[in-house]
Amino acid sequence: MANFAKPENALKRAEELINVGQKQDALQSLHDLITSKRYRAWQKTHEKIMFKYIELCVDMRRGRFAKDGLIQYRIICQQVNVSSLEEVIKHFMDLSTKKAEAARSQAQALEEALDVDDLEADNRPEDLMLSYVSGEKGKDRSDRELVTPWFKFLWETYRTVLEILRNNSKLMALYADTAHRAFLFCKQYKRTTEFRRLCEIIRNHLANLNKYKDQRDRPDLSAPESIQFYLDTRFEQLRIATELELWQEAFRSVEDIYGLTCMVKKMPKTSWMAVYYAKLTEIFWISTSHLYHAYAWFKLFQLQKSFNKNLNQKDLQLIASSVLLAALSIPPYDHMRRASHVELEYEKERNLRMSNLIGFNLDNKIEARDMQLSRESLLADLISKGVMTYVTQEVKDLYHLLEHEFLPLDLASKVQPLLEKISKVGGKISSASSVPEVQLSQYVPALEKLATLRLLQQVSHVYQTMKIESLAKMVPFFSFSAVEKLSVDAVKHNFVAMKVDHMKGAVIFSTLGLESDGLRDHLSLFAESLNKTRNMVYPSEMKISKLGEMLPSLADVVDKEHKRLLARKLVIEKRKQEQERHLLELEREEELKRLKLQKITEEAEQKRLASEYEQRKNQRILREIEERELQEAQALLQEAEKRSKKKGKKPLMDGEKVTKQSLMELALSEQLREKQEMEKRLQKLGKTMDYLERAKREEAAPLIDAAFQRRLSEEKVLHEHEQQQEIELSRLRHDGDLKEKNRLLRILENKTQFQNKVVKCRQDEYERMRGERDARVNEILQARKEERETKRKMLFYLSVEEERLKKLQEEEEARKLIEAERLKKEEAEKRARLDRIAEIQRQREQEIEERRKASEGLARPELPGGSRPLEAPPAPTAAPAAAAAAPTPGKYVPKFRRAEGQAPPPEPDRWGSGRQDDRAPPPPGGDRWRGGGGQRQSWGSSRIPPRGG
Repeated sequence: MANFAKPENALKRAEELINVGQKQDALQSLHDLITSKRYRAWQKTHEKIMFKYIELCVDMRRGRFAKDGLIQYRIICQQVNVSSLEEVIKHFMDLSTKKAEAARSQAQALEEALDVDDLEADNRPEDLMLSYVSGEKGKDRSDRELVTPWFKFLWETYRTVLEILRNNSKLMALYADTAHRAFLFCKQYKRTTEFRRLCEIIRNHLANLNKYKDQRDRPDLSAPESIQFYLDTRFEQLRIATELELWQEAFRSVEDIYGLTCMVKKMPKTSWMAVYYAKLTEIFWISTSHLYHAYAWFKLFQLQKSFNKNLNQKDLQLIASSVLLAALSIPPYDHMRRASHVELEYEKERNLRMSNLIGFNLDNKIEARDMQLSRESLLADLISKGVMTYVTQEVKDLYHLLEHEFLPLDLASKVQPLLEKISKVGGKISSASSVPEVQLSQYVPALEKLATLRLLQQVSHVYQTMKIESLAKMVPFFSFSAVEKLSVDAVKHNFVAMKVDHMKGAVIFSTLGLESDGLRDHLSLFAESLNKTRNMVYPSEMKISKLGEMLPSLADVVDKEHKRLLARKLVIEKRKQEQERHLLELEREEELKRLKLQKITEEAEQKRLASEYEQRKNQRILREIEERELQEAQALLQEAEKRSKKKGKKPLMDGEKVTKQSLMELALSEQLREKQEMEKRLQKLGKTMDYLERAKREEAAPLIDAAFQRRLSEEKVLHEHEQQQEIELSRLRHDGDLKEKNRLLRILENKTQFQNKVVKCRQDEYERMRGERDARVNEILQARKEERETKRKMLFYLSVEEERLKKLQEEEEARKLIEAERLKKEEAEKRARLDRIAEIQRQREQEIEERRKASEGLARPELPGGSRPLEAPPAPTAAPAAAAAAPTPGKYVPKFRRAEGQAPPPEPDRWGSGRQDDRAPPPPGGDRWRGGGGQRQSWGSSRIPPRGG
C-alpha cells in the first residue's frame, strides 16, 4: 500500500498508471486510498477520485471493488455532503448502462456484418466445426461472449446500489429511481428470474426497516414523502409483473401495496387505486377466481364513476357491462358445500384475506370479519347501486334470461344470439388510463357454461327422463361430452340431480336428497303441529294471570338489560385502558423525543469539539509545513549563492525577500537556460562532424572505384584458367570410360546367360512356394468349413435335444398333475366311503345300545346271591326303544348293573368315528351277541364293520 501525503497525489499516480496500461495497479491504489482511515474527512478531491475509481471498476467489470468503494464513500460523506454520493451512484449506473448498451449494439452490428458479408461465399471450416460442437448459432455465441458479461455486471450494479441506499432516508428518491431502472431492465430484456429476485430484495428491505427501528439514518415510513416513494415503487413493480405475465409476483405486489396502506392507515391516490383494481381484475381472471374478479371490477367501476369525470356514456356503459358479465361468469353453486372443517376454515381465511384486498377494510371490526363474498350478494349490490342502468341492452337481456326466466327448451337458442352480439362488443377506453381496453368476448365461454347449467337445472324440474340426443340438440355450445363434464361438477356440488345411462341412451333426472329446503321446512312445520297438538291434549291445570305471563318476559328483559350494562361497563373500562395506554404512549414518545433531542445536542457538541480539534490540528500542521518550507528555501538560497559565485554572477542580495517558490522558479529558469546552451553546443558539434564526414567520403570515392576495377580484372583471369582445367579433366575422364566399355563387351553374353538362369531358378522357386501356399490355404479353408459344419450340427442337435427334454419335462409334469388329481380324487372317494361305513356302524351300535337299555329295564326275578331284580324304568318315548325286543330270561347281568344307583350308559361317539368311548369297560366274557343278527362278534372286533355291511 502506497502512502500519499494528499489524495491528489493518489489521483495523479492512478492516471500515470492508466496511461502506461496498468489499470489493475491504478484501481488497487485508489481502493487503498478510499479504504484508508487517514482520509476520512471529505474533500472535493474525494469525488474526483470516486469518479475515476468507478470508471476503472466499470471498465474492468469489478463489481466487488465498486461495492466496497461505495460503502466506504458513504461512510465518508453521509453526514457532510450526501449529494456527492448521489452523483457518484448516478455516474456508476450511467456508465454500466452505457457499457451494456454498447456491448449489445456491438453484438448486433457483428451479427449484421456476418449476415450481409458475402451471400455467395460458403461457411468457413472453423465456423462449421464450432457450430457442430457448440450447437448454438452465431448470435447466441456472440451474446454469450459480449452481451451476457455486461448484463451480469449491470444487474450487479443495480443490486449494489439498492443495498447501499436501503437505509438512507436522504436518498429515498435515488432508491426509487434505481428500483425503476432495474424494473425497466427486467422488462426490456425479459429477465423474469432477476425480476423475482429484485422483488424479494425490495420486500426484504422494507421488512428489515420495520424490524430494526433503531437505525440512525432509517427512513420514516410515517412521512408522506417516504410512503409516496414506496408506493410508487410497488405500483411500478405491479405493472411490470403483469406485463411480464408473472402473476404470482403480481399478486405478492398487491399484498405489498395493501400492507403499506395498512401500515400508514391512509388510502393511496385515486389514480393509483384505479390501477390497483385494474391489475387485480387481470390477476383474478388468470387464476380463474371469477368471484374476486367480479368484485374487483365492481370496485373499479365505482372508482371510475365517482372520480373520473372524463368518462363518457359509452365508456361507462362498457365498464358496467364488464362488471355484470363478470358477476354472471361466477359459477352458480357453492364449491365448499361438502368440504371438511379444515377446508372451510381455510376458505374462510381466504375470503377474509381477499375481501380485505378488494375492499381495503382497515378497521378490524366484527362485521368486516364476518363479511362473506358470494354471487347472490354481488348481484344484489349491482342492482341496489344502480349498475344495471348503465348496462347495454344485450347484457340486460342475457341477465334476465339466465337469472329470472324459466325456458327449459328455448333457453340456449335465445342465449346464443345474445352471446354472439356480446362477443363483438369492446374497444379502447381513452379517458380511463388504468383500463386501456375492454373486450367482452373473454366472458363468452363462462357464460356458455352458465347457460348450460341453467338449462340442466330447468330441465330437471320439468322432465324425469330425456334422450341424450334431445339434450345434445338443446345445447348448441358444447358437445355432449363437455355437457357431461359440466353435469358431473353440478351433481358433485348439489346443483342438479341427474344420471346418464349410456346403455339406454337416456338422461335421468331426480329430486335432490334429504337435505333439500322443502323437506326441511316440512319437518319443522310437522314439529310445530305436534307441539300444538300436545298442548291441546294436555292443557295446563292452572290459569296464569296476565302478570304471570309478563313475569318471564320481564325476567328476560332484566337479564338482557343487565348483560347490556355489563357489556357497556366492559367497553368503558376498555376505553379507559386504551386512553391510559394512549397517554402512556404519548409520554413515552415525548420522552423518546427529549432523549433524541438530547442525543442530537450531545452529538452536535461532540462534532463541534471534534471540528475545533481538527482546526487546531490543521493549523499546527500548516505552521510546521511553513517552517519546513522556510528551511528548504534557506537551503536553496545558499546553494544558489554558491553556484552564482562559481560562475562569476552577481549573488542574491540578503535584503531581498526570498521564498521557496521564487527560489524554485529561479532554479528552473537556470536549468532551462543551461539546457538551451547545451542544445546549441550540440547542434554546432553535429554540424562540424557532418562537414568532416562529407569531406572524407569525397576523397575516398575515386580510390574505391580503382580498387574495384583492379579486383574485377584479376577475378576474370582466374575464372578463365579454372574453366580450361575443367575441360581437360573432362576429356581425360571420357577416354577412360570408353576403354572400360570396350573391355567389358567381351563378357556381356555370359552375363546375360547367368542372369536368365538365376531368373528362371527364382521363378520356379516362386511357383513352388505359391502352390504350397495355395494348398495350405485350401486345407485351412476346408478345416474351417468342416468346423463350422460340425458346430452347426452340434447346435442343431443341442436345440433339438433341449426341445425334446423340455417336451418330456412338460409331459412328466402333466402326468404328475393328472396322477395327483387322480390320487386326490381317490382319497376323497375313500374318505367318503369310510365316512359312510363309520356312520352305518355308529347307527348299528346305537341301535344295539338302545336294545340293551330296553332289555335291562324290564322286571327280573331276584337272582341268587341276594341281588334284587331291577325296577322297570319309565316307558321311553323314543321309537327305537319301544320297538326293542325284550331280553332273554337268564341273561347275564354285570355287577355294576345289579348295584343300586346304576351309572348312565356310555354315550355314543359324537364325532362320527363309529367307536365307543374307550372308558366304557367291555362285558365279562369278552363276547356279546349282536341284537337280532344271531352272529357272534368279539368285543375287540366291534370297531371293524363286517364285509359287505
